[in-house]
Amino acid sequence: MGEWRTDPTFAMCRALADGADLSSFVGGPFDVRTVVAAMRPEVKDGFLLDEVPWENFPQGNHVRETIDLLRTGSSSVSAGTGVVSGMCANDMRAAAVLAVPFLIRIAADPRNPYRADALAEVSSPARARYFGVASRGELLLHRADTQYEDLYDDYGVEVTGYPAGWSVAAARAAVTADATLLKPLLHDPEPAIRIRAAFALAAATDLDRAGRAAFRTRLDAEQDPIVRAALVFATAEGTRAHPHPPTTVWMRERWRDRAQAPEDRLAAAIGWLCLTDEPAPDYLRAVVDDLSTDERAHAMDDLPWMAAAGGSNETGLRRCVREMLHPEQSDPTEHDDPWAPRS
Repeated sequence: MGEWRTDPTFAMCRALADGADLSSFVGGPFDVRTVVAAMRPEVKDGFLLDEVPWENFPQGNHVRETIDLLRTGSSSVSAGTGVVSGMCANDMRAAAVLAVPFLIRIAADPRNPYRADALAEVSSPARARYFGVASRGELLLHRADTQYEDLYDDYGVEVTGYPAGWSVAAARAAVTADATLLKPLLHDPEPAIRIRAAFALAAATDLDRAGRAAFRTRLDAEQDPIVRAALVFATAEGTRAHPHPPTTVWMRERWRDRAQAPEDRLAAAIGWLCLTDEPAPDYLRAVVDDLSTDERAHAMDDLPWMAAAGGSNETGLRRCVREMLHPEQSDPTEHDDPWAPRS
């Protein structure tokens, strides 16, 4: 895989650390946003991996090998499963972003045995600083885009020194560009595929183009309560990035509707809390406290939003409820290891 300091991008990162102007690198060979935007459709559809400048970004060749393994369904694919998400967990997203268009195509191929693994990786580069986040102010939040004149935006820099906001913006643009491939996966026979497709689409830069209508259409037909909750969370996340007052009203009506599944109502309540600054009504508190059983909290950890919010000593649902509605309660996840097995 090689030491990341030998990658060409390190020269840019070192120059930035020495005071170079970030804008001088905009649109160049090390601007991953430009590289992803320049990928021709035939490169993505035909998996023409040699035409992608993987070598320009830290551990890029390792990511390329992973895509090749997943695409071919190689017997050694287990060595590649989790590489993209692992790199993102280590705060190295730039090269991982280049994989997003190819991961989407692998996920959309019903013949590929690793499509679920590929789809699970799609969203990782498109989100940053969201593990352990469960507050109204930050849950479901898409942070600000990188400003050319400011290296240290809301995302700061990756461990290599690369502007993290560039990676996140490029990944979200890649998801948006291929939304037409992801939308059909909302109707896939496998519930896990439907959940992961909703999670990916929620990270798009253009919700109207990518997902709002698709989420609502699927919700009308969806029977699985956990998948229904995923569609509600996806709608809320997209609406937080792209405000749409009618959707905020719809979210409130949904958590108040006793005819909806409990998981659906809980997702709507949390989503509504994140979309408004209004004080939590007593009725919402009663609904959430009543529906948040231990069994349901563990079941909802199948949702990527909840899995990321929790820790080894607390489910994501429990943490959201505590932070949003019961801040007086002690935090059992203090000094917690987020990678430890959930108790």
